[in-house]
Amino acid sequence: MLGPETARDRSQGGPREGSFVKTALAVAHKDLLVELRAKEILLAMAFFAAVVVLLFAFAFTHEGRANTDATAGILWIAVALAGTLGLSRAFEREREGDTLRALLLAPAPRSAIYVGKLAGIVLLMLVTEACTVPLVSLLFDAPLLAAERLPHLWLLLVLGTVGYAAVGSLFGALLARTRGRDILLGILLYPIIVPVLIAGARGTEALLARPLDRATAWFWTELLLVFDTVFITVALWVYEPLMASE
Repeated sequence: MLGPETARDRSQGGPREGSFVKTALAVAHKDLLVELRAKEILLAMAFFAAVVVLLFAFAFTHEGRANTDATAGILWIAVALAGTLGLSRAFEREREGDTLRALLLAPAPRSAIYVGKLAGIVLLMLVTEACTVPLVSLLFDAPLLAAERLPHLWLLLVLGTVGYAAVGSLFGALLARTRGRDILLGILLYPIIVPVLIAGARGTEALLARPLDRATAWFWTELLLVFDTVFITVALWVYEPLMASE
């Protein structure tokens, strides 16, 4: 029989909210702690992003001068491809250890598990982007690190990363036990997150304009916020029923 405090807490939703936050933080902490020890995903993402940027730098350099018009697109292509690699490896690790099933069997809200996985992937991608942005700025002679542009650029990157990871975390969990999951992840993920990549690239392009086109940059930033809200809401809504069979 429930005591008066437990009954009152359940009626008010207190423990459920606390359990949701604690579960999400615990899952994110677990993922980050494992990665801190292994460092395989982060190093692979950073190396892959650097290789992509270097290839484009050589392709778009003519007579010793880089084509700065392609800077925004190249930055977001590197982020997207490195993010896909990170998503694939993160859920491959879960499959190898069969930890995803253990998480789903735990007496915790499944949506909280999703939020925890999302937070861990977002943080890994942001660290990769912190290495990629200076490299792009250097190779393409772009003012990405300028004081008047850098804060807004990071706002775009954070919003774009959250939208990307919101969809990627959902598909990554669904495909964790599927054959050909690496191929299927890209096939399912990219058509949906194309609006996020376009908005991020166009917003970055506005930031690189001379003079700075702040109004256009804010338009694409607000659009990214809308995409994030929609993607996260839908993912939270469908995650539990889709994972019910796991």
